[in-house]
Amino acid sequence: MKTNEILENLEKLFPNPKCELDYETPYQLLVAVILSAQCTDKRVCMVTKNLFDRFGTPEKMLTLSQEELEEIIRSCGFYHNKAKNILSMTKDLIEKFDGVVPNDLDKLQSLAGVGRKTANVVIAEAFKGDAIAVDTHVLRVSNRLGFAETADPHKCEQALMKTFPKECWGKLHLQLVHFGRYICKSQKPDCEKCPFVNICKK
Repeated sequence: MKTNEILENLEKLFPNPKCELDYETPYQLLVAVILSAQCTDKRVCMVTKNLFDRFGTPEKMLTLSQEELEEIIRSCGFYHNKAKNILSMTKDLIEKFDGVVPNDLDKLQSLAGVGRKTANVVIAEAFKGDAIAVDTHVLRVSNRLGFAETADPHKCEQALMKTFPKECWGKLHLQLVHFGRYICKSQKPDCEKCPFVNICKK
């Protein structure tokens, strides 16, 4: 199956893919993505509604102690590390960039607790830039469909970038996330709804 056919099929399935995290600013998205590690977007949105209403800016976030933040985000899991990372990232953001989230991959990764996947999500989603964030869904789908043959997210990202045109990366990332979340699921993939059964390596 050619690249343009793959893109056409994904377009039919998910013509307008949306990020399922709720946010109003790049900073809030950054916090939400940190919270989403090994947690459902639905749960994160429940937690961030309360969090962002009261502490939705870098300055307000730093009025919280780590213990106070842990209590608010506890249900997202790994709350100790996540609270520590959010506060460290926020402190870095204020000290390095005057509290403004940078539209730059390297600068984003210079923030405490921000890895490449998180930085790519912010670039693609908040700034509508050309970036592919490889989460567990994207990694699984890419391997099953033969876009990549690796367990390494960075190598998978590089393979996707070589395979697909730059201008579609941001949308493709969301389409692959939704495809992996709702059709090509980890345990029980819905193969009857999949247009890629002839190239699937599962």
